[in-house]
Amino acid sequence: MSKLTSIVGSSREINELRALIEVVGPSGSTVLILGDSGTGKELVAKALHSCSERADGPFIPVNCGAIPRELLESELFGHRKGSFTGAISDRKGRFELANGGTLFLDEIGDMSMDLQVKLLRVLQERIIDPVGSTQSTNIDVRVVAATHKNIEKLIQQGDFREDLFYRLNVMPMEIKALQERREDIPMLFEHFAKHHAKAGQPPITMMSGSMQLLIQYDWPGNVRELSNLVDRYTALYSGQQVDLRKVPSSMIPSGIRTIAETSSADALSTLMSGFADADNGAEAGALSQIDTSIEPPETVDEPVDEVQRVIMLAQGGDSFPEQGMQLKQHLLEIERNLIKQALGRAEGNVSKTARLLNLQRTTLIEKINKYGLSENS
Repeated sequence: MSKLTSIVGSSREINELRALIEVVGPSGSTVLILGDSGTGKELVAKALHSCSERADGPFIPVNCGAIPRELLESELFGHRKGSFTGAISDRKGRFELANGGTLFLDEIGDMSMDLQVKLLRVLQERIIDPVGSTQSTNIDVRVVAATHKNIEKLIQQGDFREDLFYRLNVMPMEIKALQERREDIPMLFEHFAKHHAKAGQPPITMMSGSMQLLIQYDWPGNVRELSNLVDRYTALYSGQQVDLRKVPSSMIPSGIRTIAETSSADALSTLMSGFADADNGAEAGALSQIDTSIEPPETVDEPVDEVQRVIMLAQGGDSFPEQGMQLKQHLLEIERNLIKQALGRAEGNVSKTARLLNLQRTTLIEKINKYGLSENS
């Protein structure tokens, strides 16, 4: 299992992936890895290589989407001196460099049709033809390919050869997106925190409420995005515990900010419901429903206004003022301010404002009239 330490996580999906790598790795079969960008396809390819009989041989990666089409053939198969302008000497291609080991062809879906034909021949006959050469060269290479694209859709569109797909798809493996295995996020955070920690400094940690925001976030950039975020916070708060409420908003992904704002609104809604129920003698039960696990971010360079202060107080994030407070008046002011802000953001559009506040339009109109707010507030 020590060879698979780079595959981090404890979810069912990751455990199944590790088990599959242990079986497929030693087989020597051609593998096609499918998964969104940033899920760690190259890590899986390296793990397959390390579990194989070729582990002592070279592991050579090639990003087919990053190399210009006119240069990719030379990169893969090599060239002979004088075969084209700039070919001042013989040069081995990636297939020859990977001889006895594994060649990882990343983003295979970006390969041109003419190169697909040549790659198919290599997989079938295990020989390559360097550019400008009149002699073929035998190779002993295991090919692991990967793509984030839908290959079957590319085949239907005529952009990928069906026979090449079947040659590559001997052992298909799929890596699930991070949002489909959220339970792995705390472990991945810890792993990247140790990786990015500065010399002599302990790895950063995350407050529990802030970690809940990370777990709720969808991570469109997958594991790579999480790694970059940990790298960012390590640079800003080396060796510290990170509290997203104290992180500048520009340093927080917009999706996480949205989740935090929604959570704050939900907490306020619960608080307002508690106030309404309190009139019926049910304040204790209603207030106990407030979610204290979410910690909304605030910028460090902006003052905390009264609305934010009361929300933080409701979530246990602030101390209760010694002089006490008028709860009813505070709640009314909070509701009035939020409606005023939402009207401003919606440019006075009542329907849009109602959607922003998750209220019925008629209810919103009643509150606008109640607080003496105009639609142009």
